[in-house]
Amino acid sequence: MSHKLNHFFDSMWYGKRVVALLFVPLSWLFAVVIKLRAYLYKKGYLKSTRLSVPVIIVGNITVGGTGKTPLVIWLAELLKKAGYSPGVISRGYGGIASSWPQQVRADSDARVVGDEAKILAARTNCPVAVGPVRADSAQALIDHHGCNIIISDDGLQHYALQRDIEIVLVDGERRQGNGYLLPAGPLREPVSRLQTADLIVCNGLANNNEFPLRVEGDRAVNILDASKSRALSEFSQQSCHALAGLGNPSRFFAHLKKFGLRFDSHIFPDHFKYRQQDISFDDDKTVLMTEKDAVKCSTIASDKHWYVPIKAAMSEKFSVSLLALIKEKTNG
Repeated sequence: MSHKLNHFFDSMWYGKRVVALLFVPLSWLFAVVIKLRAYLYKKGYLKSTRLSVPVIIVGNITVGGTGKTPLVIWLAELLKKAGYSPGVISRGYGGIASSWPQQVRADSDARVVGDEAKILAARTNCPVAVGPVRADSAQALIDHHGCNIIISDDGLQHYALQRDIEIVLVDGERRQGNGYLLPAGPLREPVSRLQTADLIVCNGLANNNEFPLRVEGDRAVNILDASKSRALSEFSQQSCHALAGLGNPSRFFAHLKKFGLRFDSHIFPDHFKYRQQDISFDDDKTVLMTEKDAVKCSTIASDKHWYVPIKAAMSEKFSVSLLALIKEKTNG
């Protein structure tokens, strides 16, 4: 979406603006489509693939980011420590590959496979594949890499792939916005959908039935030279620029403020394709951005551009609950 359109919907969905009522009839139509689609999958009129290994879906019921990618990275590490050989699949949103599925490596071109997929490959050190048909991507990982468990980054509504465990993320700050389905609100599915999830994770202040996700990341890495790393607190003595092309960019800005940083914020739509003029400013100030933005800016950045890698931290209770659930599902 364009800047203006992105801002319009964001303010309508999370600002509880009355103009949302104009879109409610379309939301009713969307609700009918959701129910019809679910019925067709349930009755077998639409094909749904069951894989030979367990499938964990990490998704959300709202549009925009809730922290799925950091959680997927954390999950991959947990499963490897538990003795599994995980593989990660994703849609490859924004990728322009001419054929699918695509295997993703740390040195893959983000323009071809998508920005989030490139990060997943670099950070998980696991086999990663992307494509619009997630079952094909997963089967490729099983056939060529011997993966015995699959993690799907997003895809909660991709019912063409059957799943064993659903982990749904919730934004602790924005929750479900105005509570309407698309396009009047940010919901992809009704809030009642949370009741069928196996585990609910909240990025922020969690409710009683949710596991809290904590985001960590106290250093910045130079985009042109990854060997250069500085503590975020070192930037607090200067004025900077901070840019973010995320579903909820305010979360990134709030993270920087925890370290005392002062900056001019620049908001871009999620999955934005940056040009040099978008990240260049008429001064010599340091420019800080997310890792997701950095993978798309590596060819247009200068030595004043830095990114802030973050990682998810989950409780021991969540780890125990998930591993027990995997064993329960696997053993039938």
